[in-house]
Amino acid sequence: MADTKMDQKVEDKLGRMSQDRKEDILANFDHFKQYLGKKVSLAEKLGLDEEQQAKAAQKVGDYLAAHEEPKNREEKLLYELWKAGDEQEQHMLSHMLVKLVHQEG
Repeated sequence: MADTKMDQKVEDKLGRMSQDRKEDILANFDHFKQYLGKKVSLAEKLGLDEEQQAKAAQKVGDYLAAHEEPKNREEKLLYELWKAGDEQEQHMLSHMLVKLVHQEG
């Protein structure tokens, strides 16, 4: 039940974001990492553990793969890896993205 609620929150937040804001975040991979880093930091403050953070990152990945075109080479690579992977591999990639922003934060 908690996962469903989190899934809906992620979907709602991304769906309400203006196209201009999405373009700004996705225009450059560093902006995307900064955005994801801020969301991971917020998740930590809310008490979400790494597994929950990865699940939220996976929802973001699902949303982006379904609704947004990659804007640069790095996003294109992530998109191709996402599409090639099954759900378990996508989840592991989500863990890796969370780990990446932790290391850079």
